[in-house]
Amino acid sequence: MMNQINQYILSTVKATSISKTEEIQSLWSGYGSIKRYFLEGGRSATVIVKHVQLSKVKNHPRGWNTDLSHQRKVKSYEVETNFYQNFSQKADEFCRIPQCFGVQHFDEDVVIVMEDLDSVGYPSRLGNANWEQMKGCIDWLAHFHAQFLNTAPIDLWDIGTYWHLDTRPDELDVLDDIPLKSAAKNIDDILNNAKYKTLVHGDAKLANFCFSEDHQSVASVDFQYIGGGCGMKDLAYFVGSCLYEEDCEKYEKDILQYYFDQLESAVLKKQSDVDFEELKEEWTRLYPIAWADFHRFLKGWSPGHWKINSYSEKICRQVIASLK
Repeated sequence: MMNQINQYILSTVKATSISKTEEIQSLWSGYGSIKRYFLEGGRSATVIVKHVQLSKVKNHPRGWNTDLSHQRKVKSYEVETNFYQNFSQKADEFCRIPQCFGVQHFDEDVVIVMEDLDSVGYPSRLGNANWEQMKGCIDWLAHFHAQFLNTAPIDLWDIGTYWHLDTRPDELDVLDDIPLKSAAKNIDDILNNAKYKTLVHGDAKLANFCFSEDHQSVASVDFQYIGGGCGMKDLAYFVGSCLYEEDCEKYEKDILQYYFDQLESAVLKKQSDVDFEELKEEWTRLYPIAWADFHRFLKGWSPGHWKINSYSEKICRQVIASLK
């Protein structure tokens, strides 16, 4: 099979041979790998290949090794291939993503051949980010959300994000925060019933952003959990991936102001018939609710996680109180 796969990879960029490969990372729970292929004679010297091997043994790092977990993972790879085939072409230079050269199935394996972002000006990855670097990612999110505002998530997740309540019953079952557990469905309903929806990235953590050498330009990868939803889900999750609790609170107003400034500019260019003030009012109100929604998942999935902090607990208390 590998010979077939290699021939397919070569054909996507009209290359003549593979000189070498290097593994970038293995996929979550042993589902395959992401590799860089070095090619001869084609229109790209390197490509990134995501090789998903669905028949492989699954070993979830936190022990959530269940049929439901497997089904969720299988669907996530189907969703990602659908996004690259049917939606990715609409992403512009302000919400840069890798160009997809091809998607092919080989029995239970799926191969996605993509542009190597390192080779086109995005070689830097950050373990932590300052405010200026965060702004680049927030820019990306705002433009992505504007680009896909009111887009139906056909063949994607109906409700985006990997922590969506309906896909996480095991984590809810073991959640020992009873007030949050009791409010979980209400929180989920409020987010799902938002008037203004877009496509959310669904896993918009800092690690999924690629930067130019000067950190002024940003691209994003990993679209397994893209689907419909309120853009605040991505923003809250991204902020939580970058900042410790004191800074989450300290910069909250600045973050929201900057996001909505960028969103307004992008929406006016792309979606001139949208009532932006109404959208802003709704999404501002939903920001703490989106934060509480992710916190609900995290407390059930990994109760000792560093992101479980006093800021998140305070947000949850305020959200729960507002629901009564």
